[in-house]
Amino acid sequence: MTTPTGDELKAARVKAGLSQVEAAILMGYPVQSGSRGGQQSRTWQALESSSDPRNMPGPIFAMFQLLTDSHPIYSLIKKNACAELDVDEIG
Repeated sequence: MTTPTGDELKAARVKAGLSQVEAAILMGYPVQSGSRGGQQSRTWQALESSSDPRNMPGPIFAMFQLLTDSHPIYSLIKKNACAELDVDEIG
């Protein structure tokens, strides 16, 4: 799994319709009070920054894509929905 660039991560977040804080909460990254009120996630800001050396690991990015239904190949299915599928449909 490839590690996304900051621009790729930002594009995925925006496509999912999430703010940085919402994305951080979804993925369990810390959120703190911002200097102008409200909340912020410095960790998520760093992951999206092109000048910061930190990157989101590929498997974590894949989980983000799965949780936001934006993965190019796979999607999550609720357990009870799997029981209703025919075995041939799961493939």
